[in-house]
Amino acid sequence: MTNAEQMIAHLEQGDMDKASSLYEQVLASSDAEEQFMLGEQLLQLGFLDEAQQLFERLLEAFPGEGELSLLLAETLVEMDREEEAVLILDEIDDTDPFYTRSLLVQADLYQMQGLYEVSEQKLLKAQRIEPDEPIIKLALGELYLEEGKFLEAVRQYEFLLEANVTEMAGISIHKRLAEAYSAGGAFEESLPHFQKALDTKMDPDTLFMYGFTAYQAGQYKTAAMKLTEASELDPDYHSIYLHLARAYEMEEDIEAALEAARSGIARDAYQKELYLLAGKLALKSGLEEEAESHLRESLALDPEYTEAALALNTLLMKKEDYPGVLEISAIFRESGSAEPLVLWDAARAAERLEEYDEAAELYAQLFPVLKENTEFLSAYGYFMLEEGKRNEALHVFELLMKEEPANDEWIEVVDRLKMDV
Repeated sequence: MTNAEQMIAHLEQGDMDKASSLYEQVLASSDAEEQFMLGEQLLQLGFLDEAQQLFERLLEAFPGEGELSLLLAETLVEMDREEEAVLILDEIDDTDPFYTRSLLVQADLYQMQGLYEVSEQKLLKAQRIEPDEPIIKLALGELYLEEGKFLEAVRQYEFLLEANVTEMAGISIHKRLAEAYSAGGAFEESLPHFQKALDTKMDPDTLFMYGFTAYQAGQYKTAAMKLTEASELDPDYHSIYLHLARAYEMEEDIEAALEAARSGIARDAYQKELYLLAGKLALKSGLEEEAESHLRESLALDPEYTEAALALNTLLMKKEDYPGVLEISAIFRESGSAEPLVLWDAARAAERLEEYDEAAELYAQLFPVLKENTEFLSAYGYFMLEEGKRNEALHVFELLMKEEPANDEWIEVVDRLKMDV
C-alpha cells in the first residue's frame, strides 16, 4: 500500500496525526503520480489546503500542464478564491486538451457572479471547439434557464434529447425541459416532459412542479392528483397544500379543499396565505367560527395583510361585530398603513355604530383616493344626505352621474337636491 493510500485510510479512520505524517512523506517524495492521485482524492474529501499544496508542487515540476492548472483552479474555487482561479484558468493554452474544460469552469464562475454574457461567451467558444459535446449544451441550457431566456434553454435541452441524452450530471433533461417550457408560459407543452421525468424517477419536487404547472394550465383535476401524490410521497413538503387546496377549490370540491388547507396548517403554522384560503373555504362551508379563527391567524402572521383583513371584515360586518372591524382598521393605521378598502370598512362600521364624526372623517379621508369607485361614492353620497350636508352630497352624486348618466335613482337624487339648494 502506497503512502497516499495509507494516508487516505488513516483519514477515514480519523487518525489525523498519522495521516499528516504520511502527507508530508508524499509531499517530499518525487513520485508525481502518487502526488497527483492523492491531490485528487484530497480535493474530493475537502482537504483543500493540502490538495492546493500538492497541485502547486506538481505545477512547479510540470509547468503549463493544463490538467494540473484546472485541478488547482477547481480547488481554489472550493476555497472561495474565485479571482485566483480565473487567473490560473486564463493561463491554460488553447491547444491544451483541457482548454475546453477550463472554459466550462470559467463559464460556471462567471454565471455564479451574475455575469451572464461573459459566461455565455465562454460556453459558445467551447461549443465552437467541440460542437457536439453534450455537457456544453447542458451548461448553455442551465445558463439560459437561470437567465430567463427560456426559448434558448428549450433549444439546448431539445438538442440533448435528440441525441438520446435524457440524464447528465444527475440532471433529468426532461425535467429541465419541462421547467423551461413552464417558466416561459408554455404550460401544456411542459406536462408530457414532467411525466417522462417521473417515469424515470418519482420524486416530490417533480410531482409538485407537475401539479403546479397543471394548475396554471387550467387542468385542475390533474393538478389535484399530482399534488396529492406529492403529499403522499413527502407529507412535510409544505408548499404542496396551498396549491392542492386551490386545485380542489377550482374543481368545486370545497370539502376536500378545506381538508387540504387544514393539513397544510397542521404541518406549517406560519404560512399566512394558507390561513387566508382556509378561512375563505370555511366560510363557503358555513363554518363561520372556524373561518374567523383562520383569518385572525393570517392577520397575526402579517398585521398588514390586506386580503385577510378585508375577508375578516366582511365576516365581522355580517355578524354585526362593528367594533371588531374598527379594531382591524386601527391595527392598520397604527402601523402607518392607509389601505383604502380597510378604512372604508371602518367608515361603514363607524356609521353603523352611530359614530358619525369618525365615519365622516374616514369618508373625507378616502374621497380623494376612491372618488372613481362608484360603490364608494354612492355610500358617501347617502351618508352626506343622512348628515344633512346637501351641498356635499350634490357634488358626490354629480360625480356619480358622470359615470352613469342614465341611472334613474341618481338622477332623481340630483334633481331633488338641486331644487332644495
